[in-house]
Parts: sequence; C-alpha cells; structure tokens
Amino acid sequence: MVFFDLPTETKKEKKAASDFRTKLGKDGFTMFQFSIYLRHCASRENADVHIKRVKTFLPERGHVGIMCVTDKQFGSMELFYCKKEKTVSTPYQQLELF
Repeated sequence: MVFFDLPTETKKEKKAASDFRTKLGKDGFTMFQFSIYLRHCASRENADVHIKRVKTFLPERGHVGIMCVTDKQFGSMELFYCKKEKTVSTPYQQLELF
C-alpha cells in the first residue's frame, strides 16, 4: 500500500504528482482512494522489488508512505460509503499452487 500527500500548488508540482500516480499505475498499483494505491504481492520478496521501484520515482516534494499488510489483515478491513457497509474485495486474486 502506497499512500501520499503531494503538493499541487504550482504547475510543476501538479505534473510531479500526476507522473507519480501514473508510474504507480504502470507498476501494477490500483487506486483505492485518490492518494492511496494498492498492489497485491505474492511474497515479501516480490513486495520488496516493488517498494524499491517506487523509491526510484519518488517526487522531490511531499510525503509518501509504504506499508505492507497481509491478505488476512486487508480482508478484515471494514469499508463504509456513508452509512452503508461495503464488502472488501482484494484487487487481485492470488493463485495457490500445490
């Protein structure tokens, strides 16, 4: 999970924020909220690869956080739209090989 608060006061800052979101999308992240992007990784090693990649295109200004959560933790999240509860669905289906 990548979450961020980037400045967008100048044209240059707006472009940097837009480029950052575009690069997250190209790396397989999906938008959860406007400044929160998610990507399912099958293993910690795979997550480390994407964390390293995100670090290469961090913008000059702003705040960016990266957090890893397990499938079980993500599945226990409660989401609400106004007063209606919405079920949580994982953005990607994990395949299991036996």
